[in-house]
Amino acid sequence: MTTTLITGATKGLGYETARRLVAAGHTVYLGARDAARGQQAAEELGARTVQLDVTDEASVLAAAKTVEADGGLDVLVNNAGIAVELRSDGEPVGAPEVTADLMRETFETNVFGVVRVLHAFLPLLRRSSAPVVVNVSSALGSLGRMTDETTHQHAYRGVAYPASKAAVNMVTVQYAKAFPEIRINAVEPGYTSTDINDRRGGQPVEVGAEIIVRMAQVGTDGPTGTYSDIDGPLVW
Repeated sequence: MTTTLITGATKGLGYETARRLVAAGHTVYLGARDAARGQQAAEELGARTVQLDVTDEASVLAAAKTVEADGGLDVLVNNAGIAVELRSDGEPVGAPEVTADLMRETFETNVFGVVRVLHAFLPLLRRSSAPVVVNVSSALGSLGRMTDETTHQHAYRGVAYPASKAAVNMVTVQYAKAFPEIRINAVEPGYTSTDINDRRGGQPVEVGAEIIVRMAQVGTDGPTGTYSDIDGPLVW
């Protein structure tokens, strides 16, 4: 039996990923900042829940102890993320207006949260016979896409969110090199309709979750240190 933890799993891509992995036979923990929402979502999906705020060290360590006491972990999906640079009209705060505080807030969840969770759960993953980590990134974190005028990513003005996802990509590469026994990959779900973009995304969560679910189920001979979307590898 495969045990999986998904951060930020009470709604959106995390919730849909959990639904699909439960259906595939995984024992799934929904990581939730709000314990009550986590419990409700877990009951709806036939999953488990654990209180987990990726910005809070004590919360993450307590979640790791809970999962360890219940038997351990095989798959970690780092899905929790924010895009606080998006204004109410959907336009991002661009380079002329971005502040260090906005960058710090974004990185606290999107980057430091990933590292915090990885650090806490690595001992459990290393005990698994088939450990997997999926880091949910974005094509906005691709330097290749952002500097290519033929891509729609090139037109995006924001700084904080793309920078955070580029950092997630580098974290993915470095952890994959450090732990070759773990399949560690970054994925781009696509512009999906979720709360993070005020439902402006062009595709439903069922489509966006596909690459996350696929990479969460790779075997011990599967890829590692990669960055891909549903159609294949992305340029870094």
